[in-house]
Amino acid sequence: MQEISFRNDILPLKNKLFRVALRITLDSAEAEDVVQDTMIRVWNKRDEWSQFDSIEAYCLTVCRHLAIDRSQKMEAQNVELTPDIEQSIEASGPYDQLVNEERLKIIHQLINELPEKQRVIMQLRDIEGESYKEIAEVLQLTEEQVKVNLFRARQRIKKRYIDIENY
Repeated sequence: MQEISFRNDILPLKNKLFRVALRITLDSAEAEDVVQDTMIRVWNKRDEWSQFDSIEAYCLTVCRHLAIDRSQKMEAQNVELTPDIEQSIEASGPYDQLVNEERLKIIHQLINELPEKQRVIMQLRDIEGESYKEIAEVLQLTEEQVKVNLFRARQRIKKRYIDIENY
């Protein structure tokens, strides 16, 4: 197994950790604190890095647990995710751009309404591009449970979005 370097292997994960923490805490300041605490905890375990199958999975697991702890303490589940991290969508005109922005707001709102487990699985799979196996390791679930939760989350968002669009 290759030697793990904090600068080359762990520090580049900070943006991914931030996005995961943000999905759970729904607060950017809290998410930044979670990432910082994650980095400190991972650094303090540096003697054990070689024992981990995947240092990324370990970092994501630590981040997830810290974010859940913070969000429960701060009761931040009802705070909406601000779209300040969203990239602007190119549209052919101002009307199309407005329509796309409204659709994104609706989708963000629907994602934020999902149960925490489904929200995190959707974040890791659809946004971060993690494999089912990696998500299962991070969340301590089976791959089948990950697939079922992801399917249910997508179906729920799809159904609610269609209901809103048809209204």
